[in-house]
Amino acid sequence: MNRYSDILYLPRRDPRTRPRMTIYDRAAQFAAFKALTGFEDEIDEAARLTDRRPELSEDDTRALNEGVARLKERLGLRPEVGFEIFVPDSRKDGGKILSVSGRLRVIDEVNRKFILTDRRELDFDSVLSVSAL
Repeated sequence: MNRYSDILYLPRRDPRTRPRMTIYDRAAQFAAFKALTGFEDEIDEAARLTDRRPELSEDDTRALNEGVARLKERLGLRPEVGFEIFVPDSRKDGGKILSVSGRLRVIDEVNRKFILTDRRELDFDSVLSVSAL
């Protein structure tokens, strides 16, 4: 005979003061504990690639300056312009290179910005190349 044979098959008593816990709630008590919350986000962030800011050669700088000079001459016509800009990443070193196009409204030399007709502003320092479309 077993040690617990006298109590093994006794009927289970339900509590009188509380309702029975659902199977879902009972299982939630034993769910896996996630001690490292945010760890997966950190791994994803570390794996995210960014580009280094390209260094412009003298030829690239000269071509950029010539492109801006041509734009100044045609500024009254509000020319359609394509810019290649570098946008720094807010969370880690590096950033990404984007192509931006639109109609040029103002070249603000005091604040060092190109202002497009849709009110977007591009810093002189972020521009890598300029092309008239």
